[in-house]
Amino acid sequence: MTRIGVLGGTFDPPHYGHLILAEQAREQLELSRVLWVPAADPPHKHGRPITPVEHRLEMVRLALVDNPAFEISLVDVNRPGPHYTHEMLALLAGEHPNADLVFLIGEDSLRDLPTWREPSRLIQYATLGVMRRQGITYEMEALEAAIPGLRERVTFLDTPLIDIAAADLRARVAAGRTIRYFLPPGVRAYIHQHSLYQV
Repeated sequence: MTRIGVLGGTFDPPHYGHLILAEQAREQLELSRVLWVPAADPPHKHGRPITPVEHRLEMVRLALVDNPAFEISLVDVNRPGPHYTHEMLALLAGEHPNADLVFLIGEDSLRDLPTWREPSRLIQYATLGVMRRQGITYEMEALEAAIPGLRERVTFLDTPLIDIAAADLRARVAAGRTIRYFLPPGVRAYIHQHSLYQV
């Protein structure tokens, strides 16, 4: 069966950390493609300022322009929120009935998975491709106890530890500091053209 990676996120902005990890997952897991799923209304970020989705979609489009294995999915953008991951994966499973879905997350998300909405349903629709994060600790036994069957649905990826955070990039722009080499030139140009992340 075809294997399709799923990378969800706010992507505010998308940066080289996202791109490198997605490409490493594509190669190591032998994915036919990676679907990037921008979250239109992420429930865990209610109360925080988020760049309008049309800007984030265009930045993702610019970030993915030179990789034919990367595609944008509008599955979250085209439905009312709030958007929960298990619902998104159920919709994608319906759109791709002949594919194995691999949901790509970091170890921080794996650690926090028991706090997500209906996490046991999430692993019904997809396996998890987990990327290492520096300084993240958890006990797999405790996670398995909270979400039975989780362990057999997890594959750990050998990915570089890339310490780039979108929040730091937004702060850099607001402070007038350089973001060169943190994200693709097209994304950087778009941020400056539309005066995003200015105080």
